[in-house]
Amino acid sequence: MAGLGCSQYTSLPLSETTVEGGQLAIRAEERQPFVIEPMEMDDIPAVMAVERQSFTMPWPGNAYRRELAENRLAHYVVARRTFPVARSEEDVSGGDASSTVPSEPGGLRGLWKRIVGGLGGPVELPALEDERSRRVVGYAGIWLMVDEAHVTTIAVAPAYRGLGVGELLLLSLVDISRSIGAQYLTLEVRVSNTQAQNLYRKYLFKETGVRRRYYSDNNEDALIMWSDPLESPGFLATVEEHRRALAERLRSPRTLAELRSRGAQA
Repeated sequence: MAGLGCSQYTSLPLSETTVEGGQLAIRAEERQPFVIEPMEMDDIPAVMAVERQSFTMPWPGNAYRRELAENRLAHYVVARRTFPVARSEEDVSGGDASSTVPSEPGGLRGLWKRIVGGLGGPVELPALEDERSRRVVGYAGIWLMVDEAHVTTIAVAPAYRGLGVGELLLLSLVDISRSIGAQYLTLEVRVSNTQAQNLYRKYLFKETGVRRRYYSDNNEDALIMWSDPLESPGFLATVEEHRRALAERLRSPRTLAELRSRGAQA
């Protein structure tokens, strides 16, 4: 996203948006349980909750703020659930209680109200985290480097893994990369992360090299993977085939049942 404005996208889900003739993610009328939207500053607390759950060496929150505000080569999105969840489930999903203040008169808000009210001053409560931000269940980003889109990060909250959210995020990165003129997508992935590697291979990414001791937490090697040309007929046909399959999977009774079993009110 080019700075805060992200002018080439609207505030609607990417699935409802057309960018330079390219349809993004999955059509809104298919009523999916998750949508993809541009990451906003208000999303960062929820993003950081997922970050801490996903990585041994998480980025600090100010890194994402700089990415959104200053890095004109950066494009970041979030996966947002479209349904409510029980409060206890939110505590482990990425929109967790550690980044919010209770909305009832008790707790921190009640204490703040009693303290300020007792001093005779105006009662101004700390702002609650936006409901849209609390619905963040994953995020991803790319940098555009000349004609290459480099995946900088992709993560899904533990409570929502295995449901297709990661694939939905990857699809959104493909769509954005094409819309901004990238010819290829490239990324690094841990040699031990076979689940992620299988997803990338599904979208025709191929191994082109190894970065030795790339991850500083345990000196693990990283595989370098590249996509086929993004506008090649074979790649586009593969993307559209998987897009249709994912749309069906996300709205399937099995997925909805799995969401309910995890505490979501789908």
